[in-house]
Amino acid sequence: MTPDDPPLRLILDGAALVANWRWLAAISGTPAGAAVKADGYGLGAREVSRRLAEAGCRDFFVATWAEAAALGSLPYGAGLSVLHGVRDEDMPAALASPARPVLNTPAMVARWKAAAPGRPCDVMVDTGMNRLGLSMEDAGSGLLDGLAIDLLMSHLACADEPGSAMNEKQRARFADIAARTPAKRSSLANSAGACLGPAYGFDLIRPGLALYGGIPRIEAAGNIAQVVRVEAQILQLRDVPPGGTVGYGATFTASAPTRVAILNIGYADGYLRAFAGHGFALHGGRLCPLVGRVSMDLIAVDIGGADVTEGDWLDIDYGLEASARDTGLSQYELLTGLGSRYQRRWTD
Repeated sequence: MTPDDPPLRLILDGAALVANWRWLAAISGTPAGAAVKADGYGLGAREVSRRLAEAGCRDFFVATWAEAAALGSLPYGAGLSVLHGVRDEDMPAALASPARPVLNTPAMVARWKAAAPGRPCDVMVDTGMNRLGLSMEDAGSGLLDGLAIDLLMSHLACADEPGSAMNEKQRARFADIAARTPAKRSSLANSAGACLGPAYGFDLIRPGLALYGGIPRIEAAGNIAQVVRVEAQILQLRDVPPGGTVGYGATFTASAPTRVAILNIGYADGYLRAFAGHGFALHGGRLCPLVGRVSMDLIAVDIGGADVTEGDWLDIDYGLEASARDTGLSQYELLTGLGSRYQRRWTD
């Protein structure tokens, strides 16, 4: 380590990432792409993309042209799609990039036809989510005539909701429009949609959360592996006497002599105040519960009789499913909220 290495790190399991990608392709019976928007859901889009491309992934998805530029060129001839499409101000970047825009509105379709006739693009159709995408009526009206559509896609609104009738309604609508649209390929399912099985696979799935260890549906439990481990370094050890308090608001009062470790992690690092009363660190299998509030850069944990010293590293419990249940945060928030102050260390 050097003085430039922050006392906070993510240990990222590349083998688990690739295994998750392969499992999602297998359960859906369909080739799998990868959503690497939001800097690879907080893990680092370049490293995620490189590992998945080496494993065989050939379709990647980002949100904006700035994310496409930050990702750079992809190996092995892999393609990149920009989900938010092309505004007027995006056109210079879009025309200079090998990435394909995902056209979401009639104005975007007209813009692309005028500026890049014959150049491949993707198209999003709204089948009931009422977010991004052309209406079913616009998509079937001849508006898309003349486009070189590589991927026609839609997005499931309720794939992670058990028993939702919305999934089949959207699947049927998408199958109908896909049969009437001259696109090379079609894609409907995200991570949760992939778990619904081959009927939702079409030609390509677009997983995100589950690649990174999130559990979108019960089918993924026991099959999706944890990718992210969080570790924080002990900056100081304190002996708090009975009656002593810890942290802002004095919300924790020691009922007995308490050994406390001050760790370099806080809400500026995505470890939000919702963890107060729920979070803990681990040392050699020993649970070290968080005491007091989460500060911007620091937390305190009760280490009991653990044999630790300043400079030691503790694991921060960050299991996505359990943490979401305990804090009320979504697994997506837990991942994408991880900040820029971590060392990121990949293991393969």
